[in-house]
Amino acid sequence: MGQAIAVGLAAEGANLGLVARRADRLEETAALARARGSDVLVFPGDVADPALAKRTIDETLTRFGRIHILVNNAGVNTFHRNLADTSVPDWRRVLDTNLTGAFLFTRYALPHMRAARTGHIINISSGAGLTPSAPGGVAYSASKHGIHALTGSINLEERRHGIKACVIAPGEVDTPNLDLRPRPPAKADLAQMLRPEDIAAAVIYVASQPEHVS
Repeated sequence: MGQAIAVGLAAEGANLGLVARRADRLEETAALARARGSDVLVFPGDVADPALAKRTIDETLTRFGRIHILVNNAGVNTFHRNLADTSVPDWRRVLDTNLTGAFLFTRYALPHMRAARTGHIINISSGAGLTPSAPGGVAYSASKHGIHALTGSINLEERRHGIKACVIAPGEVDTPNLDLRPRPPAKADLAQMLRPEDIAAAVIYVASQPEHVS
């Protein structure tokens, strides 16, 4: 989904600062975005690393002068997903990536968005953020519920500063993350699911709304 969102925003004329764990996939995405005319910075690393989050925001601001849109999309899950089977390290990894990462990037972008009196934060959640999901598991569901609370808190506290947040909560999306499920979906089920490009289209729609639209 991150790649589809990046390429879709590049096609709309956005310059990008991209973060991902795998440098090879990051460079692949950057190349696709540059082919559509985007100026792209890449930051390999863990979104839950506060130093990386701060450096990403600072260097993106230095290069482009402003951050109009922040998309928090990073997400992982674990093979063992039931409450009784989820290990403490797996719980922490899922919560750190899916929720703490979004908090860190939002936190470091806030001062600059406040100074500009504008900014749009788009958080990618899941249907598991609305109702706990057995296929998603306890850690994933908890992290996505947290994303909804984070989004609501941003609007409660920052809308008066010109900053708004939106959460996009898709249903099942055909991505490699589904291969981590103890019982991966059948091909017939995958064919009925959303595609990453569908999520990118939703992000572009939200990002293109006028300032007065909350």
